[in-house]
Amino acid sequence: MPPRTPAVTDTVDPGAWLGRRIRAVRAARAMTMKQLAQQSGISLPYLSRVEKGEGNISIAVLYKLAGALNMSPDTLLTDNLRYGPDYALIVEMLKRQPPERLSKIRQWLVEHVADEGGHRPRRIALIGLRGAGKSTLGSLLARKLSLPFVELDKQIEQEAGVALDLIFSIYGQAGYRRLERLCLDRILADYHDVVLATGGGIVVEPATYELLLHSFHTVWLQAEPEEHFRRVMAQHDARIATPQLRDEAMANIEDALNARRKLYSLAHHHLETTGQPIDVLLDRLVQLIQAQQSFTAEPASAA
Repeated sequence: MPPRTPAVTDTVDPGAWLGRRIRAVRAARAMTMKQLAQQSGISLPYLSRVEKGEGNISIAVLYKLAGALNMSPDTLLTDNLRYGPDYALIVEMLKRQPPERLSKIRQWLVEHVADEGGHRPRRIALIGLRGAGKSTLGSLLARKLSLPFVELDKQIEQEAGVALDLIFSIYGQAGYRRLERLCLDRILADYHDVVLATGGGIVVEPATYELLLHSFHTVWLQAEPEEHFRRVMAQHDARIATPQLRDEAMANIEDALNARRKLYSLAHHHLETTGQPIDVLLDRLVQLIQAQQSFTAEPASAA
């Protein structure tokens, strides 16, 4: 007998459950409701009603929303439970684990389940929200370890031939995620040793994130929402120049961090960056990396 749809639909209103599901997926991708409405071709008032669980959603609308979120309708509907009761039980158990225990579970899986006994090339990936310091610390770490440094977003821009913001405008969330996976595959093919700064939302695509976790030694650069906001403001971002836009940006940072926290916590190491000088953070990051036997700092070249 094939697996049933999620049991949650037996105890709560399906429309309310689907509305929460769509809202959670959108928040994890750091998309505003307006952006999802535009990219799905659905009116903003109607999308608002859908997320509130008001009324029924048609199959056509479901397909449009799933496409804009770069998901299959089946995945959107089943919350990744389509692999059967064992898979569903494992997922639910993991959801209930605190971040520190998830790290231990991940380490155990790498040692006992992952291919090659958990052995990894000298590849390091920094993950975290925008403003976490991935580019700054990544370039310094690469120099310290005498490794090449690559920014995934810049690779995506080069592949698309346009700036990052235009990629979302032209291709939408789904198009960006396809380019992201293409560029990650290319980096894996081209670099055996590398320090990679990723985009903040790479963790929301399960297949891409699993590839990253399996192929790189990952470090989550953590910071409080207010710290992320200050760093973004320091970059003179024109998009948050007005008080209204600043409030919206702060809310988006908080929503994205809350939606992605458990995903970020799957990284092999966590490094809190709030209020810390860059030289102190670099030293701590190097210590984390050197704790792995395959990583040894070498004198940086004068170049």
